[in-house]
Amino acid sequence: MNFDNILYGVAYYDEYMPYDRIDTDFQMLNDAGMNVIRIAESTWSTWEPQEGVFDFTHLHRMLDCATKHDLKVIIGTPTYAVPSWLARKYPEIIAVTHNGQELYGHRQNMDITNPDYLRHAQIIIEKLMEEVMPYDCVIGFQLDNETKSYDTCTKYAQAKFVDYLKEQFPDINEFNHEFGLDYWSNRVDNWDDFPDIRGTINMSLDAEYKKFQRRLVTDFLAWQADIVKKYKRDDQFITQNFDYEWHDYSFGVQPEVNQYEAAKCMDIAGCDIYHPSQGSFTGREITACGNIARGIKGDNYLVLETEAAGNHPWLPFPGQLRLQAFSHIANGANMVEYWHWHSIHNAIESYWKGVLSHDLKPNRLYRECCVIGNEFKKYGSRLVNLKKTNKFAVIADNASLTGLNEFKLNNESDSNYNTVFRWLCDALYLMNIEYDVIPADPALFASYDNILVPALYSATDEVLNALDAFVQNGGNLVATFKTAFSDEHLKIRSEVQPYILNKALGITYDEFTLPVDVTVTYGGKTSQARDWMEMVDCKTATPLAMYGHKHWGVHAAITENSYGKGKAMYLGTLFGEETLIEAFKHFFGEQTNEFAAEYPVVVKRGVNALGENIIFLMNYSDDSQSVTCQTGSYKKLYDDCAVNKGDVITLEPWDFVILYN
Repeated sequence: MNFDNILYGVAYYDEYMPYDRIDTDFQMLNDAGMNVIRIAESTWSTWEPQEGVFDFTHLHRMLDCATKHDLKVIIGTPTYAVPSWLARKYPEIIAVTHNGQELYGHRQNMDITNPDYLRHAQIIIEKLMEEVMPYDCVIGFQLDNETKSYDTCTKYAQAKFVDYLKEQFPDINEFNHEFGLDYWSNRVDNWDDFPDIRGTINMSLDAEYKKFQRRLVTDFLAWQADIVKKYKRDDQFITQNFDYEWHDYSFGVQPEVNQYEAAKCMDIAGCDIYHPSQGSFTGREITACGNIARGIKGDNYLVLETEAAGNHPWLPFPGQLRLQAFSHIANGANMVEYWHWHSIHNAIESYWKGVLSHDLKPNRLYRECCVIGNEFKKYGSRLVNLKKTNKFAVIADNASLTGLNEFKLNNESDSNYNTVFRWLCDALYLMNIEYDVIPADPALFASYDNILVPALYSATDEVLNALDAFVQNGGNLVATFKTAFSDEHLKIRSEVQPYILNKALGITYDEFTLPVDVTVTYGGKTSQARDWMEMVDCKTATPLAMYGHKHWGVHAAITENSYGKGKAMYLGTLFGEETLIEAFKHFFGEQTNEFAAEYPVVVKRGVNALGENIIFLMNYSDDSQSVTCQTGSYKKLYDDCAVNKGDVITLEPWDFVILYN
């Protein structure tokens, strides 16, 4: 899905404002070069204050004023926070979870399988769609908001789960065998005897329920999309603001949603990316999470939420807001939208700062937004719809993520699947290697020269055989510890580990432990092993690094193996970033770019609709950086000044240059 220009704007809430200032705000948006707002997703109780009583006053104020100020509008369906009258009339709407009965108050506390909730959600969506249909300014619809199953374990959800299992396992004995339910007398020999899932001690069964909960999200969003499609115009899109596993900021793969499946009902993927700022602004989250978003539909995506100021530690240094916005575009985003326009004066998010502070006056952040918006107006048409062709891919897998939540790497550590995922992603990023994030789908593997596999703990034979064939046919594979250990239902393989891949990797192991005082050294860089280690023995592989330990030093930490036309690397433990980068330099070879740029200067590129090669040189540091053009001829996008071989480009702190040829 292509756009004419970059979408740049904010989430806007007339219904939250302490006084009427909508014309002032929308004029400020115009002056800042902003062209889009998102509205309506958070206030069902405003639109329907009592059952069957509707009040769309604020909605029409925003739409009418947006039309007056030539602003585009994205409408969010307001179903993620239920009104109090609905919770009172139908108390079963409020979800029962593993932690017990939820209480009314916070958002996302409902059972998305409850028939009364679904009936009333359909009513408010249809009423909202009827209200917005006449407005040409509405360009698209966001389904719900950061949707999950909210760990619903209600009678409705659990009944659906039993039906789901019956469909998968017509033979109940096969079900018992696959999930190992003879253990501790957990067999189920009549589906009517199926126990409350919240009590299970069987990680395979618990993981299957989490997979089922992800399917609930897919079905819920598809159901909403079908409603919206009955009303929307052909030129209006459907999206969703998918989010990520949260580590005080957006970090990695979302465990509660299969975003690849959930997005099939949508026209374009959307996401919410929040990240550290100030001295911790590295661009890593924008890249890793943005690559997940770009991979959802294999195309450009919308950043429906990111911070202007956000949490207290995120107040950006001068210049960082601009670098942040262009970083999203460099990664393939077609939209940058802040949550939110103004800092809220009540409730839990009062200190999650918007573009404007609580005094609602133009400020430093607003003035930086004006710079960004007017730059987008000037040459955004040449930066929108950027296409990337990457040779590297990192696999992201929900089932393996769940598996490592069920069986933690280290019970005394917070490390999980996303720790390993980001370990590989961040090493590529720091090496200035652009990469895609893909699901474990064999149909995609042949598009890449290099595939990195972080802890693919749960995998089918089909996927593992495809990875084996990928190496045989000339691909380069990097796999980490915990890969190929269990099947798709977390049943641990009874064959030689790593299952199927042991030939491509040229290794085996049957022992593992937690590393204590163990080091890994490669390329002159030494770091501590942590959280998990496997006692890897080389069969046909060459050991690149042995464990630094009196007893475990007979086992390999890093290996390399030639197999068919390709080669494979295995990482038997988690260790330091600098050591990993040295190992990657050996395995992949030195990855050069046209400017010999090294982090903190990051190089990103894409091809625009005109066929121009666009190159971003971005400085993620508080110091000036210089790079030298090594080859080729370019022009600077903003002034058409030539850059030729031997020319030096100086980047000021938190600044960037965009080139084209």
